[in-house]
Amino acid sequence: MPVADLPARRPDAWRNATDHPFLRGVRDGTVPRAAFDTWLVQDARFVGDLLHFQARLLARAPRPAQAVLAGGAVALVAELTWFEELATARALALDAPALPATRAYAALLDRLDAADVPTALTALWTIERTYLDAWSGAAPAASPYREFVEHWTAPGFAGYVAGLAAAADALPAAEPTRVFDEVVAAEVAFWDMALAAG
Repeated sequence: MPVADLPARRPDAWRNATDHPFLRGVRDGTVPRAAFDTWLVQDARFVGDLLHFQARLLARAPRPAQAVLAGGAVALVAELTWFEELATARALALDAPALPATRAYAALLDRLDAADVPTALTALWTIERTYLDAWSGAAPAASPYREFVEHWTAPGFAGYVAGLAAAADALPAAEPTRVFDEVVAAEVAFWDMALAAG
């Protein structure tokens, strides 16, 4: 089964992850700045965790998957630099403690690091496809958040997600729906966390 078919198999869960009240608040400008800033700080932590996971996956992936994984790792390094610049501009403390949803997501990445490569690739595609669809659905965002949504919906990102799909489809996971469900639930918990903090 192509990974692109997974969202249609879990339409309610997918909608919860990609059309969350937090995202609708970004789109219409009603999400509180405190909630958004909490999300930014926690997402910076998540990106650091994801970089570690992806670098290890790159090291054990078969040769055909390495180019897209390497490109993604380079993009994550650039994203961390961008978060550091944001932290300075918005007076954010990127060393703030990880909140429970962030810790749970990090634990999921640790479990996936021990999983076989096909499962890990399906999980990574799910993470990035959720992110792409979520922020695409938040566009066009209200002015306080427009620059962020534009950053996360740049055309190159869609190409990267397509490359991950091709890599995952070339190495089908034994239980793709199970890992898809785990990642989508972690995404919903992450949005919930930000709203609760705001």
